[in-house]
Amino acid sequence: MLSTMQDVPLTVTRILHHGMTIHAKSQVTTWTGESEPQRRSFAEIGARAAQLAGALRDELGVSGDDRVATLMWNNSEHVEAYFAIPSMGAVLHTLNLRLPPEQLVWIVRHAADRVVLVNGSLLPLLAPLLPHLTTVEHVVVSGPGDRGPLTEAAAGSAVQVHEYEDLIAGRPTTYDWPELDERTAAAMCYTSGTTGEPKGVVYSHRSIYLHSMQINLAESMGLTDKDTTLIVVPQFHVNAWGLPHATFMTGVGMLMPDRFLQPAPLADMIESEKPSHAAAVPTIWQGLLAEVLAKPRDLTSMARVTIGGAACPPALMEAYDKLGVRLCHAWGMTETSPLGTTSNPPAGLTAEEEWPYRITQGRFPVGVEARLTGPDGDTLPWDNESAGELEVRGPWIATSYYGGAGAEPLRPEDKFSEDGWLKTGDVGVISPDGYLTLTDRAKDVIKSGGEWISSVALENALMAHPDIAEAAVVAVPDEKWGERPLATVVLKEGASADYESLKAFLAEKVAKWQLPERWSVVESVPKTSVGKFDKKVIRKQYADGELDVTEV
Repeated sequence: MLSTMQDVPLTVTRILHHGMTIHAKSQVTTWTGESEPQRRSFAEIGARAAQLAGALRDELGVSGDDRVATLMWNNSEHVEAYFAIPSMGAVLHTLNLRLPPEQLVWIVRHAADRVVLVNGSLLPLLAPLLPHLTTVEHVVVSGPGDRGPLTEAAAGSAVQVHEYEDLIAGRPTTYDWPELDERTAAAMCYTSGTTGEPKGVVYSHRSIYLHSMQINLAESMGLTDKDTTLIVVPQFHVNAWGLPHATFMTGVGMLMPDRFLQPAPLADMIESEKPSHAAAVPTIWQGLLAEVLAKPRDLTSMARVTIGGAACPPALMEAYDKLGVRLCHAWGMTETSPLGTTSNPPAGLTAEEEWPYRITQGRFPVGVEARLTGPDGDTLPWDNESAGELEVRGPWIATSYYGGAGAEPLRPEDKFSEDGWLKTGDVGVISPDGYLTLTDRAKDVIKSGGEWISSVALENALMAHPDIAEAAVVAVPDEKWGERPLATVVLKEGASADYESLKAFLAEKVAKWQLPERWSVVESVPKTSVGKFDKKVIRKQYADGELDVTEV
């Protein structure tokens, strides 16, 4: 028996139309530094998206599932591209501007991007790469920046350079959007390539639509048209965690920082524009905390902050609690679109009772199924004690990687199970009521004498010390135990290292056999392109003898 319901495709186009009509007055505000912020209504964003789509089709010949790349900061033009490109039937490909140049070249060629939209301030990054981007036919430049390097790089080649505003000027502000199959590709994003080449994840219109609805659930971010969200998480990082699409569904205002991502301008824009929500990785909030402690600003408009991308130290949560800002932990990855869990405590608890829930990665929403798999492949119980690798599945979770033009999808055995689950590479436990606590990445867990030591637990404990700004712990070879933890710490300004006292501090929080014997003070912890601790760099530094290590 079939239902009597209409079969209306779930597409990005419908999100765009809803936002620009029902929430026409909501705004995208882009920070410009010294001048007044740029403000565009959702209606204006929709009209300009139509102009961009028309220009891409009529002037640049974009059609079908052509890939159109963006090398851009978080700003209103990038939001226009977010909607114009998928809605016209092409595929949006966001490029991570923090990747090494050779990886960017590899990604553009692997995706076969035909067009690149780029901010003028990023031309020094793009111009040297242009001769190697063999699939690119057009470059469209938006915003201030010296065009000279790009003009020189494009000279003598078949690549045509265009100005964004000139390209869309005078074009119709409506577009005959095609009716698309919801299962077709809308956008793609590549993993950061910390092991091997980056891998392409392709999102469908359907997955983006359903993921956006999940973000807007009350038990997720739960934002409404009364809110404004400061989207610090880059638009090139898993679609800015889905926020641009989700906000167009509900009319949430967007505050975009553009290239002004340093702690001081972030503090200024929060005090000036008073967003009620924000989203970024822990390193952003650590830098902002140091800034406002040194030079106080009013952050209290931010009733809530979503923090993800890496484990949030509990000490950071406590510090923001004192400032009247509540950090809410979330977990996800490129392959999960990304939001997989959010740590909203159950109802009816006191602040003290909420704390154990807040420091988890959060609870699984409807649409994300989860299981834990032990080393022998057995499925483990949700008892908050049995640790295993997290596997997930659902309508916005990848089932394969992009294989390249004309190639079959890639399904590596270490990433996808035979029965279709995504192997996340994260190790953790799940409580009976569905709260996830990650103890480590599978590749980062320290295997010492037949026991597992969580590097994340050691890091969180160390970062609660008043003299430590950051801490990263990695496994290093040990003749007796196989592996032992090496603790690398970044000291706060004016602090000095006393490893014995640090070890004694740590001994109050973890078992004695887990305490590191090897310690090193570093100027900064190496980070990946999306702000996570890059532990493979630390391991290599240790192996190459580049760290000043003290044994205690």
